[in-house]
Amino acid sequence: MLDAGRHPKVNLLAYSQVEEVSGEVGAFQLKVRKKARYVNEDLCTGCGACVEKCPSKVEDEYNIGLGERTAIYKYFPQGIPSTHCIDAENCRQLGQGKKCGICAKVCQAGAVDYEQQDQFVDLEVGAIVLATGYDVFDPSVIPEYGYGRIGNVVTAMELERLLSASGPTHGHLDRPSELALRVEIAVLEKELQKATRQIEKLEEKHGKKTAKFVKEFKAGKAGEDGDFERWASLAEKAAVAEEKLAPLKKREATAHTAKKLAFIQCVGSRDFRFNRFCSSYCCMHSVKEAMIAYEHDNETTSSIFCMDLRAVGRGFEEYKLRGGKSSNVQYIRGRVAEITKGEAHNPIVWYESTTTRKVEHETFDMVVLATACVPSAGTPKLAELMGLDLDENGFFKTDPLAPLDTTRAGIFVCGCAQGPMDIPESVAQASSAAARAAEVVFTAPKAAAGGGK
Repeated sequence: MLDAGRHPKVNLLAYSQVEEVSGEVGAFQLKVRKKARYVNEDLCTGCGACVEKCPSKVEDEYNIGLGERTAIYKYFPQGIPSTHCIDAENCRQLGQGKKCGICAKVCQAGAVDYEQQDQFVDLEVGAIVLATGYDVFDPSVIPEYGYGRIGNVVTAMELERLLSASGPTHGHLDRPSELALRVEIAVLEKELQKATRQIEKLEEKHGKKTAKFVKEFKAGKAGEDGDFERWASLAEKAAVAEEKLAPLKKREATAHTAKKLAFIQCVGSRDFRFNRFCSSYCCMHSVKEAMIAYEHDNETTSSIFCMDLRAVGRGFEEYKLRGGKSSNVQYIRGRVAEITKGEAHNPIVWYESTTTRKVEHETFDMVVLATACVPSAGTPKLAELMGLDLDENGFFKTDPLAPLDTTRAGIFVCGCAQGPMDIPESVAQASSAAARAAEVVFTAPKAAAGGGK
């Protein structure tokens, strides 16, 4: 990616969106909206000083809502160009009409520009490659699996971020229930500290301790003063916070990382209710995550529940067997029927084992749902914009004998824009799509005459 960003013949238009497409193979005209970052990417050095000082905190999309980010941020650490962007909606200065401007004050490069506007770029190109990626299936529409209701039921992508050293837990497999507990404790401690500071000022002003004041106030002997009602309210607020904090801190002291994991395969795929197709990469992704979890903590055990495990790539079967032999991974053939909530927020997996032919259940620290690969949300709109057809599953329709060619000449696809596939296959398709596009550019006379790219 760094090489692409530095290449003299590669023009990156990050944070941009195609608005209009016209023309034909060899001479397409595109109108691209380059969205305002409110940061001059030519001046920004990516130092992060603005992020450290920004007071606005919002949910972090990149970490799937498991952490927070500031209103000025990088979408992910390895992004090219390595520059920041302001989330205008959540920025105090831009979206909330408040006086702030902290990021502009601390930026030594002078890169922050609150007046920046969207720009439009016109391009003439010979060929187009669509690499739009995919979205993950929302498992909350399967109520029996408890996603969104049982805190320690997560998706495979959420586990990926928990296992990442740059993720919200720095690679420690903390359970979402414990993460929520820490947030609740932090909020209560902040409230208690604020109330305590105000109470201390009132104690100093009136020369008495709060315990004595409260006793007099309840007996009606405190007298009349404008501070007394507020003092009594603050004392009650502090007492409630302390009462709530005691059991929460006790729970926090016994909290532990997830050591017993369950992976549920085919969540939303190979299912006539949602998506009939196999998502291709989920089996090996679950094996990989189970092995990484074991590397983080050798006490970790993982159970992978599946109808069948599809390890069809080169070396995949050996990788699967290695997980079972060296990483405490066991494979259970059985369709999970339901997940319920047990003690200490532990999920209970109910399933019919095809080995014992009995309905069984087992308690885990965390359950991971291997969710289906579905077309990205913008696919239908982009297909309409490009004048392309979609297949029965919602991916871009391609020729069975030319799997990179869409229904419009000169427009090609690769990766999960065409359908579910893993990384090696996506990389191979990307190279093939680049070759097909180059073939069009160098053979179409209109592209050569018009300076097509």
